[in-house]
Amino acid sequence: MVGPAVSIRCPACGTPVRAVLAPYPPTQWLPCPTCHRPIPAVVPRDPPPLYTWEVQPELYPALRPPRVPRWSARRIAAGALFGVTLLAVVVAGLFGYYAVLAPEPGRFVASGTVDLTTPSGAVVPAVGATVTVTPETGPVRTTAAAADGTFSIAGLPTGGLAILVQAPGYSPVTVQAFVSTVFSAGATGIAVELARGTGANATTVALTPFPNLEQFVAAIAAGILVLLLVAGLAVYAALRTIRADRPALGIVGGGAGLFAPIALLDLSLASPFPLLLLAVGVGAGLGAVAIALRALQLLQSGPAAA
Repeated sequence: MVGPAVSIRCPACGTPVRAVLAPYPPTQWLPCPTCHRPIPAVVPRDPPPLYTWEVQPELYPALRPPRVPRWSARRIAAGALFGVTLLAVVVAGLFGYYAVLAPEPGRFVASGTVDLTTPSGAVVPAVGATVTVTPETGPVRTTAAAADGTFSIAGLPTGGLAILVQAPGYSPVTVQAFVSTVFSAGATGIAVELARGTGANATTVALTPFPNLEQFVAAIAAGILVLLLVAGLAVYAALRTIRADRPALGIVGGGAGLFAPIALLDLSLASPFPLLLLAVGVGAGLGAVAIALRALQLLQSGPAAA
């Protein structure tokens, strides 16, 4: 391909020079027939060049191709949301397993010691103090404290226990406990100290947040519903984050992960299942990562267009 013909004048001696240029490069050098100095000639184009790199590109080094990060903030946020979903589903499944095992029949023991405070202020074993255990289901069981103040009642069924300790001339004390194959609280190692008083000064001590089996299973069921809701919000936010850059959805999904341990603590499921709460806490950390990444992007770029 033959380039255009140009007419130029030598800047040194003024000799007119006419030549046919090649189509490339943009700047070419022609010898002056009179003074033999090189004359720069630019291939004409429309529109004319505006920058020196258009005329003399060989003077500028080639730029390196941009490096695309292997892991973008959006991918990390989506991965964190998928992690929240996985942990929520696994913990919900384990809660369901424990909810099935909780009503299983069993035989449990209630034991402890009973002391009383004498008028002189001394604390001595409550020999002969009456201990009455009223299970949630089954017959009432009664025993007397031994010479050292200890007591033990075996063969108690699954569920809540009301352990009434009383002695003549002293205020009775009721201890609420709970026993199950998956969680037992307050039934063994009970230490009761009776003070002078009457039945009108009776006190109740709750050693467990679950007074009966029904409330225990109901709390587990509520925890399962919360975790499934968290999993649903997190997986929806993760899928939408992968398909489109939606920082607000990532914040919502991460917030659901942060809400899960708070809800389980409110349902008093921390003491029965500390390891499960720890797993949910890891999910909350992943949710915090998603919130931080998406909130930072939202602050930098503003909300996405609808």
